[in-house]
Amino acid sequence: MQYGICKLSIVPVRSEANDASEMVTQLLYGDHFKIIEERKKWVRIRIAFDHYEGWIDKKQAKFITEEIYETCHNDAAYSADLIDIVNLNEQQVLSICAGSNVAASQILNHHFEGRFQTGQNFMRSQLLDTAMLYLNAPYLWGGKTPFGIDCSGLTQMVYKTNGIMLHRDASQQALQGQTLSFIEETQIGDLAFFDNQEGNIIHVGILMGDNYIIHAHGKVRVDRIDHTGIFNVDTRTYSHQLRVLKTYAN
Repeated sequence: MQYGICKLSIVPVRSEANDASEMVTQLLYGDHFKIIEERKKWVRIRIAFDHYEGWIDKKQAKFITEEIYETCHNDAAYSADLIDIVNLNEQQVLSICAGSNVAASQILNHHFEGRFQTGQNFMRSQLLDTAMLYLNAPYLWGGKTPFGIDCSGLTQMVYKTNGIMLHRDASQQALQGQTLSFIEETQIGDLAFFDNQEGNIIHVGILMGDNYIIHAHGKVRVDRIDHTGIFNVDTRTYSHQLRVLKTYAN
């Protein structure tokens, strides 16, 4: 088994070993992974954090030892600003975005001096503070950054930065946590899931309190929510049908 770590700001993870293939998720700086298949120009990886699998360009992977890989499990510190920099050496810097694991800078022989959070001493109010970093970010299928993000990427990154592991896709996240019966039972930071006509979970958002929700739909935006679903404040219509409410932290 081989192991790797993301040494770049953002790396696309694709469904097939092809540059034109669908991007299913992204690696951010400091994410580590197992390499489960290797081809001439591509490697298939399993991301350590959520076990999500896909293909990345081999040139964008930095190979590490199993010992370093195991060390990465225990050390995590996530960049807390929309964008920051990592010093590669005295003359070069690398731009990174919110949620990057800057603890990896020590492994990569880089230097980081910015703000970060470790997910310790969890507070619900921090979930909204983190979520608001992504406000107005454009919707991007498979995206996980303030410059392009999808609905489950938003919820995963917000929770990840605050020390709670959520799976990558909305349908997977809906299987985690404790189910709540009514909106009145929810607290700030709980998640709401929405389905299509076939009953499949297709969307998720973060509850803000006072019947507001922040979610990625066209862009990361704030809308109203009730027992029917999400009420788009711009179009004055319902955009999503509520299926289930979940809580993940006391």
